[in-house]
Amino acid sequence: MDLVIIGAGGHGRVVLDVVRAEGKYNPVGFIDANASLASSMIHDVPVIGAPNQLPKLKQKKVRHAIIAIGDNRTRMRYLQMLDDYMFELVNAIHPSASLSQTASLGRNIVIAAGAVVCTDAAIGDCVIVNTSAVVDHECVVESGAHVCPGVLLAGRVKIGAGAFVGMGAKVIQCLSIGENAVVGAGAVVLRDVPANCTAVGNPARIIKTTIAQAA
Repeated sequence: MDLVIIGAGGHGRVVLDVVRAEGKYNPVGFIDANASLASSMIHDVPVIGAPNQLPKLKQKKVRHAIIAIGDNRTRMRYLQMLDDYMFELVNAIHPSASLSQTASLGRNIVIAAGAVVCTDAAIGDCVIVNTSAVVDHECVVESGAHVCPGVLLAGRVKIGAGAFVGMGAKVIQCLSIGENAVVGAGAVVLRDVPANCTAVGNPARIIKTTIAQAA
């Protein structure tokens, strides 16, 4: 089945690699708003052009898509666009990832090489579980969140919508990382992080609170 990848940046290259390793879909092109990338090739896959090319792809019977954009807010905006064009959004799960049969998955999820998603975990739409990250039992990762490479989430952790958990961070069991919160790389989280806050360090401490933006 043919597949278009939305986003031709670094994360797009990772997603292409995951898709090819998985072997379920045939990537026929990238869509990217960066005009300078148009007509270029990424690992033998063409960058077709801007999002206005999506209707032409539908006419060519390309029905499957995945959004490969690292920025959480941008990824979620493209979700609505792809729904409007009636593409079927698919997941990309690397064969080396460990995914429990009792885990539940939404749409447009990327689970990268070496990641572990344990029993009864729930992963929402447009989530990235990046390289070698661990999402332990009964965790909930809500839509649009990014769990970065090497993150360790203990059991029953909740990651709010749009949150970003930085590379190598650790979150102990039963804690909550709020909506659109940011956990810095290498942080050790020992208490809840409220929505729209940034927490860094070991133990993690809140250094900034951001006013929530309208969707």
